[in-house]
Amino acid sequence: MGEESVVDSDEEKSHHRLTIMQELMVSSLKKWGYGSQVHALLKEPLRTLAVRIPIKLDSGKTKIFTGFRVQHNDAIGPGIGGVRFHPEVTEIDVQAQAMWTSLQAGVIDIPYSGASGAIVCNPMELSFRELEALSRGYVRAIISFIGPTKDVIAPDAGTNTQMMAWMLDECSQLKTDHSPGFMSGKSLILDGSPGREAAVGKGISITAKSAVKRRKLSLGKASAIIHGFGNVGTYVAKTLNDAGVTIVGISDGHGALYDPDGLDVDYLMDRRDSFGMVTNLFKKSISKNELLAKDCDIIVDSSRDQKKLTSQDVETIKAGIFIEAGKGKITGEASARLHQRGTCVIPDLLTSAANTATSYFGCVQSNQGYVWTEEEVNHKLEEILERALTLIVDASHSRSVNMHEAAHMIGIQKMAAASRLRGWV
Repeated sequence: MGEESVVDSDEEKSHHRLTIMQELMVSSLKKWGYGSQVHALLKEPLRTLAVRIPIKLDSGKTKIFTGFRVQHNDAIGPGIGGVRFHPEVTEIDVQAQAMWTSLQAGVIDIPYSGASGAIVCNPMELSFRELEALSRGYVRAIISFIGPTKDVIAPDAGTNTQMMAWMLDECSQLKTDHSPGFMSGKSLILDGSPGREAAVGKGISITAKSAVKRRKLSLGKASAIIHGFGNVGTYVAKTLNDAGVTIVGISDGHGALYDPDGLDVDYLMDRRDSFGMVTNLFKKSISKNELLAKDCDIIVDSSRDQKKLTSQDVETIKAGIFIEAGKGKITGEASARLHQRGTCVIPDLLTSAANTATSYFGCVQSNQGYVWTEEEVNHKLEEILERALTLIVDASHSRSVNMHEAAHMIGIQKMAAASRLRGWV
């Protein structure tokens, strides 16, 4: 009985995520004036493929794994999106992720649409050989639906460059006209693009610097609080600190630290324990809620907190820039309230789009047969994100909507227009 309740709960969560995604898209389309036919087209993926992948385990037994590939809409161009290896992922989760990736592609204005894939498995329980067999089996199962002009695969949770290499090799054996442009996130040895590993952290840092300049502040006089001093948070703290920004506060799972004169970021990074915690070493630590109310110019929310910040939570925030570094960190009401008070809220749709942007860069380089330097990749990423931020800010002002709403509107606009021009609606 208990197991059934857990399953129901997981299914309800998946359905809830998809429903939120659909409501978000319909709401954005209505703001542009599109009617019900466009809503009906874009609130569901054009293609959802479910496959069964038989793999012989090291024990000699054969186990059947379930995999998915979802392509949201190809009115703009081929799909692009990651593939996850996760024990609890569902078909509905993959559909919602493909739609989210479509919005990311629209925000950064690339000629791709959203796609997503997954295999229901626990990669921690599989051997190296079993992971290779599963990676190759997934490609064999979906080979007719992928390619540089159809759908580009990238790594996601539970997958890495080695798995991408196996998938690339399997595809090259199955397709004589194979192009490496169907795969992103490859190793540099296999024509991969440099700079992908820290894409999310780079995206946050780029948008933070751009937002500071927009508010007529110099980086050398700006201060920041990093709410969530994990892998992403430490990268952002280090990058901003090196650019001249004073890091006045950080938080982790145990608590928070604040010093108006600035914290020693390198020292804190060195002192993190095996769980990534550091605030437990200090007697004068404060709560995370207290930290968010402290004086600063920028708050970067890269925490792992499951609870979203509400409109009540943000009443004490004094920062002029709030950066959402992770999906669903803040409620719509809280975002609207900060916007109303003059705070520039940079949504995760933009910061996380750095991953999609670097996947796109990888496709371009593979298709051209030319590899950019990491400096070139970073420069192009900076250009694409700064341009996207400008579009979102302009839409926010011209349409009198908050930054989250503006980002969603920009994300869906091109796809809706392309669908209409093609005569689909």
